[in-house]
Amino acid sequence: MPQSNDHPGLNRRSLLAAGMATLAVQQPLLALADDNWPTRAVKFIVPFPPAGPVDTTARAFSQKLGELWKQPTIVDNRAGAGGVVGAAAAAREPADGYGLFVGAIHHSVNHTLMDKLPYDIEKDFVPISFAALFPVFLVVHPSVPANNVKELIALAKSGTTQLSYGSAGNGGGTHLAGELFNMMAGVKLQHVPYKGSAPAMTDLLGGQVQIMFADAPTALPQIKANRVKVLGVANPSRSPMRPDVPSISEAGLPGYAAYSWCALFAPAKTPQAVQERINRDFNAVMSDPAVRQKLLEAGAEADPGTQEQMRKRLRAEIDKWAKVIKTAGITAS
Repeated sequence: MPQSNDHPGLNRRSLLAAGMATLAVQQPLLALADDNWPTRAVKFIVPFPPAGPVDTTARAFSQKLGELWKQPTIVDNRAGAGGVVGAAAAAREPADGYGLFVGAIHHSVNHTLMDKLPYDIEKDFVPISFAALFPVFLVVHPSVPANNVKELIALAKSGTTQLSYGSAGNGGGTHLAGELFNMMAGVKLQHVPYKGSAPAMTDLLGGQVQIMFADAPTALPQIKANRVKVLGVANPSRSPMRPDVPSISEAGLPGYAAYSWCALFAPAKTPQAVQERINRDFNAVMSDPAVRQKLLEAGAEADPGTQEQMRKRLRAEIDKWAKVIKTAGITAS
């Protein structure tokens, strides 16, 4: 009598063997995806104009990655709408690792500041690694009768003088730094937005505004020339650019941190093996002393890490700035 093919033990054994065979095939394929990638040019979409801090950072690490991968790397500037144009373009890239996105603090802020974005920074992308942070220095006009953060807070609370701070623009990192300071210190510094850091610094030097939360390339030349007083750096800890300057947190406002940043993303559904390869190589490049020094000279501090660290930090940034935006009543302009 013929044996039945429906024997349960035989089916289980067959399924187990088939599953093991499939896994054995998949593992080399995953390794192959890692080992063979990339086989052609890799594009990095930067959502800001050339020569800015995010662009400069992207060009520094993309060049070194190209050398490591032995493939061309292309920086594609897609500026417009506070980083929205570039992010939307990057979200439409094929999920194969050949079109990556260099996002920035704007992409944690736009989440709250703008309605109906054409992308979702958490759903349309996967995190690869944070890339760099851009220190923000708290500087004041020499006439301001405060020589440290505690004295500035006391002066602002006294109401004896009207204090205003200039920023590089409404809703940007230097604006948010000032509003976070207001919120945490319980003061009301008046915000004056400018079209960029340079005109804001010009008015600070002229005394039209008394305070500025300024990016490193804008602040450091004036600090060195003693044309402004520096009270602190908004990093979580001291910056290697000016280790003599205390963090605002240690100087009188515990827990304060407000720095700009950029990070590397890939489109959602990029193969995990490719994500891991990019993260591993990216961290190796960002650990290169020559790359780190080049970034410092451009006003950026290398700040790479794991994918999970980036995922948690991005969510923390979104939540943090959402609270500041809502408390201060900031709207897109």
